[in-house]
Amino acid sequence: MRRDRKAKIIATLGPSSSDEEDIRNLFRAGADVFRLNFSHGDHDDHQQRLYTIRKLEKEVERPIAIMLDLQGPKLRVGQLAGGAVELKAGAPFRFDLETAIGDDRRAPLPHPEVFASLKAGTTLLLDDGKLSLQILDCGPDYAETRVVAGGTLRDRKGVNVPGAVLPISPLTKKDHEDLAFGLDLGVDWVALSFVQRPQDLLEAREIIDDRAAIMAKIEKPAALDCLEDIVNLSDAVMVARGDLGVEMPPEVVPGRQKDIVHACRTAGKPVVVATQMLESMISSPAPTRAEASDVATAVYDGADAVMLSAETASGDYPIESVEMMQRIIKSTEQDPSYQRILHARDGALEATAADAISAACAQVATTISASAICCYTMSGSTAYRAARERPFAPIMVLTNKRETARRLALLWGAHCVHTSDVRSTQEMVDKACALAVQEGFANIGDKLVITAGVPFGTPGTTNLLRIAWVSG
Repeated sequence: MRRDRKAKIIATLGPSSSDEEDIRNLFRAGADVFRLNFSHGDHDDHQQRLYTIRKLEKEVERPIAIMLDLQGPKLRVGQLAGGAVELKAGAPFRFDLETAIGDDRRAPLPHPEVFASLKAGTTLLLDDGKLSLQILDCGPDYAETRVVAGGTLRDRKGVNVPGAVLPISPLTKKDHEDLAFGLDLGVDWVALSFVQRPQDLLEAREIIDDRAAIMAKIEKPAALDCLEDIVNLSDAVMVARGDLGVEMPPEVVPGRQKDIVHACRTAGKPVVVATQMLESMISSPAPTRAEASDVATAVYDGADAVMLSAETASGDYPIESVEMMQRIIKSTEQDPSYQRILHARDGALEATAADAISAACAQVATTISASAICCYTMSGSTAYRAARERPFAPIMVLTNKRETARRLALLWGAHCVHTSDVRSTQEMVDKACALAVQEGFANIGDKLVITAGVPFGTPGTTNLLRIAWVSG
């Protein structure tokens, strides 16, 4: 089950991809990570999908990562008369904390934290930015606005406050319940929604500890103001372009996407590009040319993974979507200009032994045309540093910790093997050579570059580089 590509694919499970055969087919089509979106479905649904993935993992003998995506706070307009009202451009409109049903002049907005962040001149966006209103006057329990872009406003549509840092935790009561449930089941990654500031990650880390890795979803512009701190406090980052694009002009999002990817690559943290990647394939067997180009751009930039949402969760062509994503990735990575573009914005190395070994490893592997780079790791740090260099040679990750192998399933270029630990340099070389042949990376006579930490079994001590020849 070796993938002949470096970038990974995350597939969201849902009504279109729930049963055992669906999930098996998604994996065989190319999915490396499965996302459980807790904005939809109940605990029983997600538990059954997780059990199915773990059963598949044993069947294919490959580590598979499972991501729990938390819903996060959802700011929504309250109930409206008849379920919808028409807002006309230029007309006044009021929001308040009153519970009375709204009409075409006012609506309930049951979120005191929104009013606490407003000031005159602030823009409110409704229904994913389809409607916009400007604040004229406001207080702790009301806001008088003027409609700038009108249209139909329906019950329970979302509210965004661009540019504002809302005094609200990223974890709601529902999120706490979902998180406890998912951690007990043994999810590998937790995607944290509504991240605005570094403190949000500290709050989540206090609860999660090391029971799962944390992926910060960048969907609020405020997060970009402290991006470096958020990247450093996260285990990975997701560019949630759909939500980010609501609060920022569309023409700005591509540049910010590149900034986020670059920041993560410099820090050696995995980065995922998500939302609307092959959206037309929800109802069509083929993507648009623009969508194919969009996926390719993320691959050229060096994203660790690209994600499918509704395409696989509720679309008509879930398997075809994964197959198409895989074809785009492989075609892009085979482009003669891929390596040049990929390394155009390489970040500076840190003055550490791990970075020195990782950089040397990539260079040596290229110089001697090594069939693979073999990384021994417990915590995953050796693999992260190796992938940071985006080497030409594939990366075979050897770890004695199953949870590490699963988490690294979304890491660029990483082929993870769960195996017993080694106790000597010779055992290290022999095991790497045997597994490289077994996993399809090398043949007799091929060269390998091996990295590890000595003394063996000590996390975070990448300090050894070895060249080995595969013998019979």
